[in-house]
Amino acid sequence: MSKIEVNQISSQCGSTLTIGQSGDTVTLASGATQTGFGRTGTVDWCTTAKTSPFTGVSGKGYFVNTTCGAVTVTLPASPSAGDIISVKDYAGTWNTNAITFDRNGSKIGGGCSFNPFLINQYGYISLIYVDATKGWLPTDFSTSSFSAAASYITASGGSIATCGDYKIHTFTSDGCFAVTAGAGPLAVVDYLVVAGGGGGEPTYESGGAGAGGFRESYNPCTSGTYTASPLATPTSLPVSITTYPITVGGGGSNSNGSNSVFSTITSSGGGRGGGPSTPGGSSGGSGGGVRRDTPSPTGAGAAGNTPPVSPPQGNAGGNTASTCWSGSGGGGGATSVGSNGGGGTPGSEFGGPGGTGAGTAIYASPTVGTPGPSAPLRYFSGGGGGSTAVSGNNGTGGYGGGANGVTGGPGGGSNGTTNTGGGSSGNGTGGSGIVMIRYKFQ
Repeated sequence: MSKIEVNQISSQCGSTLTIGQSGDTVTLASGATQTGFGRTGTVDWCTTAKTSPFTGVSGKGYFVNTTCGAVTVTLPASPSAGDIISVKDYAGTWNTNAITFDRNGSKIGGGCSFNPFLINQYGYISLIYVDATKGWLPTDFSTSSFSAAASYITASGGSIATCGDYKIHTFTSDGCFAVTAGAGPLAVVDYLVVAGGGGGEPTYESGGAGAGGFRESYNPCTSGTYTASPLATPTSLPVSITTYPITVGGGGSNSNGSNSVFSTITSSGGGRGGGPSTPGGSSGGSGGGVRRDTPSPTGAGAAGNTPPVSPPQGNAGGNTASTCWSGSGGGGGATSVGSNGGGGTPGSEFGGPGGTGAGTAIYASPTVGTPGPSAPLRYFSGGGGGSTAVSGNNGTGGYGGGANGVTGGPGGGSNGTTNTGGGSSGNGTGGSGIVMIRYKFQ
């Protein structure tokens, strides 16, 4: 076997140079690299799945895991003809959290006005750069995986208001949110889901009822710039072309409030205030306050954020001193626990104020919620105030529709404010809940 060592092989004439003959295999030595030959249409796969935005490299394939959120794939800059990149759905979640291609200055399919996305579960696609006219073109891909452009949401249901490029649907009673258009990264909404507030027991000096659970999302990239509550999650909710039933929870009457529901978001009804049947109150979105003079170990108010979600939807009810002549605890609110009742001598007992609700500016006009300490925010899910036998010593309701405590017999009561999820006091009824949905429509 002979060996030839040269620096360059050139054709004798013409422009075609043949290496080997029919049936031969031309192999690069181990460790050697090639340039100028182009690719065969295949890629080398990176087996570590991508979970966050990244810039692709020509000749590479990537498994993309969108379980925890959408991922943007930036295409190579200044591509050359024959460059190729492939992606594959790692966890079967592209239908929930899509991947988006950032064109990075090049066209895709001849277009330059959008960044396309992939939405097919377990989808895959290969893009090959052709020229400046067509840019990147899809070759090997799964059925219906490649969508040319995202589209804005079109929907109906509830009371609809417009605020610039955004629409807000408000539901003060049960209804349906019907999505008839929208796809890709633009098909997401932010929400406010407030459950019904709890009701108090029909008795003397009951604990304040807990507020309905408060849940909100806010992503300024998709829903505009406004002030959301400190409880808002930054993750918007994807929607599809379907009809979503909306449940607006009613306020409790001698019971917990009812849940409010939108899609996968459920807010729990507020807990009943403490009384003879349940001295420590009942747990719920926010917990009920404990009844006066309740002996230990039940002298603690009921738990909030039940069942637990993150961020928490509410807080516990207030305690009492567990001694004679001590007032009842306030119901828990969205952002704070109900305050403790106290006193200790005849005529000195006082009821604990209800926990403070949460303020948000998700609305389009200030016809919802209640005013609070930070205008122009509107407040929801305030706890009911604890009641006493001493006029003027009752606990005040928390911002967000919580009722003030009451003085007097078992027939007396104060209701939570309608459509705020506010907890009641005494023999009152909790405030009903509310559901609001906000999204960019143009």
